[in-house]
Amino acid sequence: MTICIGYGAQEAHAALEPLSFERRALRDDDVAIDIAYCGVCHSDMHYVHNDWNSTRFPCVPGHEIVGQVTAVGPAVTRHRVGDRVAVGCMVDSCQHCDACEAHQEPHCSHGMTPTYNGLDRISGTVNYGGYAQHIVVREQFVLRMPEALDPRFAGPLLCAGITVWTPLREHGVKAGTRLAVVGLGGLGHMAVKLGGALGAEVTVITTSPGKADDARALGAHHVLLSTDPQAMKDAASSFELILDTIPRKHNVNPYLMLLGRHGKLVLVGALEPLEPIHGALLAINNRSIAGSLIGGLAQTQELLDFCAEHQVLPDCEMIRIQDINTAFERMEKNDVKYRFVIDMASLKEEGGA
Repeated sequence: MTICIGYGAQEAHAALEPLSFERRALRDDDVAIDIAYCGVCHSDMHYVHNDWNSTRFPCVPGHEIVGQVTAVGPAVTRHRVGDRVAVGCMVDSCQHCDACEAHQEPHCSHGMTPTYNGLDRISGTVNYGGYAQHIVVREQFVLRMPEALDPRFAGPLLCAGITVWTPLREHGVKAGTRLAVVGLGGLGHMAVKLGGALGAEVTVITTSPGKADDARALGAHHVLLSTDPQAMKDAASSFELILDTIPRKHNVNPYLMLLGRHGKLVLVGALEPLEPIHGALLAINNRSIAGSLIGGLAQTQELLDFCAEHQVLPDCEMIRIQDINTAFERMEKNDVKYRFVIDMASLKEEGGA
């Protein structure tokens, strides 16, 4: 085992503070990684606040990890010391169920192991995440970081990016697809960029007229104000796919009316009950609602390679780990465009090597 310094919370709503904990010794198929950058996800704040009543304290968040391999177990074949690598939202799964064999590890029949706040499948100990110096991860869950991808900004691709990439690919977005994106936060801005890079005709749906310029700067072709009844009426039945990135309970009925024949509304933000849905809006045009949860390892590697080829990166604000509590406060106020990334070199100020 090795001692690791990170930032974590000791109880719900407590400020994140420096703490030390143990990382496991390398198993045969493990990779040890020095963490260079870690993205800050909205779910990190939810876990620290115990909003889902499932947090195991102390909690060290972070599942958008970019770093460098420092050691490998004797059975490792995919990675070598010195490689630049990435780790996303999960660090293990059973590897033998139908979902895992189909490269859909998030849907593992036995439950995937999250990067933090989960239990190690072998030892049963609690996992700690990427707001830390280093991490040890099973080889299969360590991704290759393309050389052409700037490591400073790649972290959010491992959560926000893959969360929208998966439905874009599974629902066949291509050149000419009429795609709408509801919301323009961390997920929404990546959906705009990735949809545009795939050749889709992208419309951002927002309640805020002030976001129109931002949406177009990100590559949106059109902006639709959902607070404008006439504009919404004019846009009825016009989209093939709508990605709904709103992260809280809301009314999806107005968006269903915007779908054409066989159109799909995919929820990627709200992990809680929605307001009642009018069944007739699904029957008309044979519309459907779907959900999507991050993506498998193969899809995530595909995303990283695609973003390297097309130079698609999230818009990020770099912070020091010592500023993480301020970053959480700003996230609650939606005061970020569009993701925070922690420069983990700042941990050296806490006495870390």
